[in-house]
Amino acid sequence: MTYLTDIALQLRKYRKLADRAAAQVDDTQFFAAPAPHMNSIAIVMKHVAGNMRSRWTDFLTSDGEKPDRRRDSEFVIEPEDTRRVLTDRWNAAWDLTMATIEGLAPADLDRIVTVRGEPHSVLEAVNRQLVHYAYHVGQIVLIARACAGDRWEWLSIPPGKSKEFDVSKEGERYRS
Repeated sequence: MTYLTDIALQLRKYRKLADRAAAQVDDTQFFAAPAPHMNSIAIVMKHVAGNMRSRWTDFLTSDGEKPDRRRDSEFVIEPEDTRRVLTDRWNAAWDLTMATIEGLAPADLDRIVTVRGEPHSVLEAVNRQLVHYAYHVGQIVLIARACAGDRWEWLSIPPGKSKEFDVSKEGERYRS
Protein backbone atom coordinates (compact mmCIF):
# COMPACT_ATOMS: atom_id res chain seq x y z
CA MET A 1 0.00 0.00 0.00
CA THR A 2 1.38 3.39 -0.90
CA TYR A 3 1.56 6.26 1.54
CA LEU A 4 -1.11 8.24 -0.33
CA THR A 5 -3.45 5.25 -0.43
CA ASP A 6 -3.02 4.78 3.31
CA ILE A 7 -3.57 8.49 4.07
CA ALA A 8 -6.84 8.38 2.12
CA LEU A 9 -7.86 5.24 4.03
CA GLN A 10 -7.03 6.80 7.40
CA LEU A 11 -8.90 10.00 6.57
CA ARG A 12 -11.98 8.02 5.54
CA LYS A 13 -11.81 6.16 8.88
CA TYR A 14 -11.61 9.43 10.85
CA ARG A 15 -14.51 10.91 8.91
CA LYS A 16 -16.62 7.82 9.57
CA LEU A 17 -15.83 7.96 13.30
CA ALA A 18 -16.84 11.61 13.51
CA ASP A 19 -19.99 11.11 11.43
CA ARG A 20 -21.10 8.06 13.44
CA ALA A 21 -20.45 9.87 16.72
CA ALA A 22 -22.25 13.07 15.72
CA ALA A 23 -25.22 11.04 14.49
CA GLN A 24 -25.77 9.82 18.05
CA VAL A 25 -26.61 13.26 19.46
CA ASP A 26 -29.68 15.42 19.03
CA ASP A 27 -29.54 19.03 17.83
CA THR A 28 -29.38 20.46 21.34
CA GLN A 29 -26.42 18.24 22.21
CA PHE A 30 -24.79 19.00 18.84
CA PHE A 31 -24.64 22.70 19.73
CA ALA A 32 -23.98 22.35 23.48
CA ALA A 33 -20.50 22.91 24.88
CA PRO A 34 -19.77 20.22 27.48
CA ALA A 35 -18.24 22.76 29.87
CA PRO A 36 -17.29 26.44 29.96
CA HIS A 37 -14.43 27.29 27.60
CA MET A 38 -14.93 24.08 25.60
CA ASN A 39 -16.22 23.66 22.07
CA SER A 40 -19.39 21.92 20.98
CA ILE A 41 -19.49 19.30 18.26
CA ALA A 42 -20.91 22.01 15.99
CA ILE A 43 -17.95 24.31 16.64
CA VAL A 44 -15.39 21.55 16.11
CA MET A 45 -17.02 20.56 12.83
CA LYS A 46 -17.23 24.19 11.71
CA HIS A 47 -13.55 24.71 12.50
CA VAL A 48 -12.41 21.52 10.76
CA ALA A 49 -14.47 22.40 7.68
CA GLY A 50 -12.93 25.88 7.58
CA ASN A 51 -9.46 24.46 8.01
CA MET A 52 -10.00 21.88 5.27
CA ARG A 53 -11.36 24.41 2.81
CA SER A 54 -8.37 26.64 3.43
CA ARG A 55 -5.71 23.95 3.37
CA TRP A 56 -6.91 21.86 0.43
CA THR A 57 -8.17 24.51 -1.99
CA ASP A 58 -5.40 24.93 -4.58
CA PHE A 59 -3.21 22.85 -2.27
CA LEU A 60 -0.14 22.66 -4.51
CA THR A 61 -0.28 26.23 -5.80
CA SER A 62 -1.33 28.58 -2.98
CA ASP A 63 -0.64 29.06 0.70
CA GLY A 64 -2.70 26.77 2.92
CA GLU A 65 -3.99 29.72 4.93
CA LYS A 66 -6.29 31.48 2.49
CA PRO A 67 -6.75 35.26 2.84
CA ASP A 68 -10.55 34.88 2.96
CA ARG A 69 -10.52 32.41 5.86
CA ARG A 70 -12.09 33.85 8.98
CA ARG A 71 -10.64 31.38 11.50
CA ASP A 72 -11.91 33.19 14.59
CA SER A 73 -15.49 32.99 13.30
CA GLU A 74 -15.14 29.20 13.13
CA PHE A 75 -15.39 29.22 16.92
CA VAL A 76 -18.65 31.17 17.02
CA ILE A 77 -22.10 29.84 16.19
CA GLU A 78 -23.80 32.42 14.02
CA PRO A 79 -27.55 32.58 13.31
CA GLU A 80 -27.19 30.88 9.92
CA ASP A 81 -25.23 27.98 11.44
CA THR A 82 -27.91 25.31 11.59
CA ARG A 83 -26.97 21.69 11.95
CA ARG A 84 -27.82 21.17 8.28
CA VAL A 85 -25.64 24.09 7.13
CA LEU A 86 -22.70 22.96 9.25
CA THR A 87 -23.08 19.34 8.14
CA ASP A 88 -23.22 20.39 4.49
CA ARG A 89 -20.07 22.50 4.96
CA TRP A 90 -18.38 19.57 6.76
CA ASN A 91 -19.29 17.17 3.93
CA ALA A 92 -18.10 19.58 1.22
CA ALA A 93 -14.82 20.09 3.07
CA TRP A 94 -14.25 16.34 3.39
CA ASP A 95 -15.06 15.87 -0.31
CA LEU A 96 -12.50 18.57 -1.21
CA THR A 97 -9.91 17.01 1.10
CA MET A 98 -10.36 13.53 -0.32
CA ALA A 99 -10.37 14.72 -3.94
CA THR A 100 -7.13 16.59 -3.32
CA ILE A 101 -5.42 13.68 -1.57
CA GLU A 102 -6.61 11.22 -4.20
CA GLY A 103 -5.32 13.57 -6.92
CA LEU A 104 -1.78 13.59 -5.56
CA ALA A 105 0.93 11.43 -7.11
CA PRO A 106 3.91 9.95 -5.27
CA ALA A 107 6.17 12.46 -7.05
CA ASP A 108 4.21 15.28 -5.37
CA LEU A 109 5.31 14.24 -1.88
CA ASP A 110 8.65 16.04 -2.18
CA ARG A 111 7.15 19.24 -3.58
CA ILE A 112 7.09 22.27 -1.31
CA VAL A 113 3.87 23.96 -0.23
CA THR A 114 3.37 26.72 2.30
CA VAL A 115 1.07 27.00 5.29
CA ARG A 116 0.98 30.50 6.78
CA GLY A 117 4.11 31.26 4.79
CA GLU A 118 6.04 28.35 6.30
CA PRO A 119 7.41 25.87 3.77
CA HIS A 120 6.54 22.19 4.12
CA SER A 121 7.05 19.22 1.88
CA VAL A 122 3.70 17.85 0.72
CA LEU A 123 4.43 14.84 2.92
CA GLU A 124 4.83 17.10 5.98
CA ALA A 125 1.74 19.14 5.12
CA VAL A 126 -0.41 16.03 4.69
CA ASN A 127 0.85 14.55 7.96
CA ARG A 128 0.20 17.86 9.73
CA GLN A 129 -3.41 17.79 8.59
CA LEU A 130 -3.95 14.11 9.39
CA VAL A 131 -2.82 14.71 12.97
CA HIS A 132 -4.96 17.85 13.24
CA TYR A 133 -8.06 16.02 12.05
CA ALA A 134 -7.43 13.04 14.32
CA TYR A 135 -7.20 15.42 17.29
CA HIS A 136 -10.54 17.04 16.47
CA VAL A 137 -12.30 13.78 15.61
CA GLY A 138 -11.28 12.54 19.06
CA GLN A 139 -12.96 15.63 20.54
CA ILE A 140 -16.15 14.98 18.58
CA VAL A 141 -16.25 11.35 19.70
CA LEU A 142 -15.63 12.25 23.35
CA ILE A 143 -18.30 14.96 23.41
CA ALA A 144 -20.83 12.75 21.59
CA ARG A 145 -20.15 9.84 23.93
CA ALA A 146 -20.68 12.04 26.97
CA CYS A 147 -23.92 13.43 25.52
CA ALA A 148 -25.31 10.08 24.39
CA GLY A 149 -24.75 8.41 27.77
CA ASP A 150 -26.41 5.01 27.94
CA ARG A 151 -27.64 5.36 24.34
CA TRP A 152 -24.04 5.34 23.05
CA GLU A 153 -23.36 2.84 20.27
CA TRP A 154 -19.70 1.87 20.31
CA LEU A 155 -17.60 2.87 17.32
CA SER A 156 -15.01 0.18 17.98
CA ILE A 157 -14.88 -2.97 20.10
CA PRO A 158 -17.32 -2.49 23.00
CA PRO A 159 -16.00 -3.14 26.51
CA GLY A 160 -16.11 -6.82 27.33
CA LYS A 161 -16.45 -7.86 23.68
CA SER A 162 -12.78 -8.32 22.75
CA LYS A 163 -13.11 -12.10 22.42
CA GLU A 164 -15.94 -11.63 19.93
CA PHE A 165 -13.77 -9.48 17.69
CA ASP A 166 -13.27 -11.30 14.42
CA VAL A 167 -10.08 -10.19 12.67
CA SER A 168 -10.70 -12.52 9.74
CA LYS A 169 -13.88 -10.78 8.58
CA GLU A 170 -13.73 -7.74 6.34
CA GLY A 171 -16.38 -5.09 6.78
CA GLU A 172 -18.37 -6.39 9.75
CA ARG A 173 -15.92 -6.56 12.61
CA TYR A 174 -18.01 -8.34 15.27
CA ARG A 175 -19.70 -11.68 15.46
CA SER A 176 -23.34 -11.57 16.49
